[in-house]
Amino acid sequence: MSQAVHIDQTGGPEVMKLVDVAVGQPGSGEIRIRHKAIGLNFIDVYQRTGLYPNAMPLQLGMEASGVVEAVGEGVTHLKVGDRAAYASMPPGSYCEERVMPAKCVCKLPDGISFETGAAMMLKGLTAQYLLRRVKPVEALQPGDFVLFHAAAGGVGLIACQWAKALGLRLIGTAGTEAKCQLARDNGAEFCINYSTEDFGARVKEITGGAGVKVVYDSVGKDTWNQSLDCLQPFGLMVSFGNSSGPVDPFSPAILGPKGSVYVTRQTLFTHIATRERTQQMADELFDVVLSGKVKIHIDQTFPLAQVQDAHRALEARKTTGCTILTL
Repeated sequence: MSQAVHIDQTGGPEVMKLVDVAVGQPGSGEIRIRHKAIGLNFIDVYQRTGLYPNAMPLQLGMEASGVVEAVGEGVTHLKVGDRAAYASMPPGSYCEERVMPAKCVCKLPDGISFETGAAMMLKGLTAQYLLRRVKPVEALQPGDFVLFHAAAGGVGLIACQWAKALGLRLIGTAGTEAKCQLARDNGAEFCINYSTEDFGARVKEITGGAGVKVVYDSVGKDTWNQSLDCLQPFGLMVSFGNSSGPVDPFSPAILGPKGSVYVTRQTLFTHIATRERTQQMADELFDVVLSGKVKIHIDQTFPLAQVQDAHRALEARKTTGCTILTL
């Protein structure tokens, strides 16, 4: 048996319940993993509230680390006893132990702790594809300006450091001066406090009126329209979340007058759809973490039994960096 967090209906943090569940043996292409730590992400909130629909009952969670306890037929990249970490569909990481598909589970290097492994996979792989795989039509070069919203969050702090290592001039946004300073301390060249400043006007000032080549936006509704105006001609608007709510419908006709700009909606799970691509992306993430170019900040820790409090803190934007659930 394993303790796991389930919901029977969508709603607020109070719908999450800790229950006992049976854990079976892995089938073909699966493993059984005993968790050491679990990552907390905004996608967990989207699934809990029903913004991202799922069948009920639902075991929440997309990211964790632990030790492989059993391996099903056809799994060759993992063996019993391996330290491992993952970001993976289907949901289910909010538990002590689970059976799951093996394709997105990666061996965790000895130099990376279980806590760091649980905190970094979904957010780090997201930063990897944003900066390394999602490219504007005119490509990204060292010295280019990019705008990254929620720069003091889990993905944001990783992206700030990684962008600096790539030579990009990252402009971040955050909701407090303390969060802005945190982003600057982690590699953002500039950070705009959007609660006291007009970030669109400030971006134009910083870039001498030219705008940025890419906007990375996980905030959604509150930042969308103004972000489009921050782009230089042929720039790329990358939507990968909606913490403030979904973006309102818009006509593609507005993109031409704004500089023939591009818009894309990205999800991590498209990028890690194959075993080979998952491993390639994870290897690059492991390398930048082991090199010290990117440090994973775990700024909040909650026991699994206090998962409701963890969700409340995340939704209230009281968190910075990464948050993990401990067992």
